[in-house]
Amino acid sequence: MIVSELCVYPLKSGQGIELSQARITTKGFFGDREMMLVSGSGKFITQRQFPQLAKVQIEIAEQNITLKLEDNSLPALTFTSTLSGIAITIEIWSDRILAIDQGDRVAQWFHQLLNLSSDKVCRLVRQSPDHIRLLPKKYANDDEQPLGFADNSPVMLTATASLAELNQRIIEIHQQQSQAIPMNRFRPNIVIDTTEPFIEDSWSLIQIGEIQFQMAKPCSRCIITTVDQAQGEKNKLKEPLNTLGTFRQLSEQGVMFGVNMIPQNEGIIKKGDRLRILQTRD
Repeated sequence: MIVSELCVYPLKSGQGIELSQARITTKGFFGDREMMLVSGSGKFITQRQFPQLAKVQIEIAEQNITLKLEDNSLPALTFTSTLSGIAITIEIWSDRILAIDQGDRVAQWFHQLLNLSSDKVCRLVRQSPDHIRLLPKKYANDDEQPLGFADNSPVMLTATASLAELNQRIIEIHQQQSQAIPMNRFRPNIVIDTTEPFIEDSWSLIQIGEIQFQMAKPCSRCIITTVDQAQGEKNKLKEPLNTLGTFRQLSEQGVMFGVNMIPQNEGIIKKGDRLRILQTRD
């Protein structure tokens, strides 16, 4: 089993950037989900409410960040990311922390993208190094493990055989080959080339390149998986959630696909690295 894809998502709910190698920190992929949109009240904004965020492409050159859309329906914008801006209180799930506002120009760009009315506010924020969000204690090995703006764990892993099994079932249900979905619907950081569907469920501790990863839990999937990550539109048949619900309802928390992981050390992983299973679940 080898790494077939690596991807980082600088903007939560924006498009990913494919990598040939990735620097892993205890917080996850370096630069992953460091920026996020929030509402006027500070509550986080994602593709759940605004699927068109999926179309946002990101280019990073040191502190300069360019936002653009493939269809050019909105002019590209380049801004300088800052850690010295105004700190505002933001809310992501049950966490309330301070984050750094990135200014009016980029906020206005997203305001146009989301087609918000004049009385609605959105702001782009960047995670502050002085106000650390922490991994929930039930998943952390210590009480101070940092976490970016990912939902609840630093790293997401998916596997190719599991997607193949899911797509086979989707096609059988709808009798349409066109309903098969790509892996980017699940927005993974790491994709592993596998032959046995959902073998990743059995892993407890693995090593990829220099990094050991603890498996925190299976990942409960949400409505974002129904969003076409190129078009920014939701699937009218609610796939893949409907099909996942027929065979992957593993708990009351929802349907599962992929595994949430926690890095145990820092270093580099690369495409083509082999995965070693160090421990399996009882």
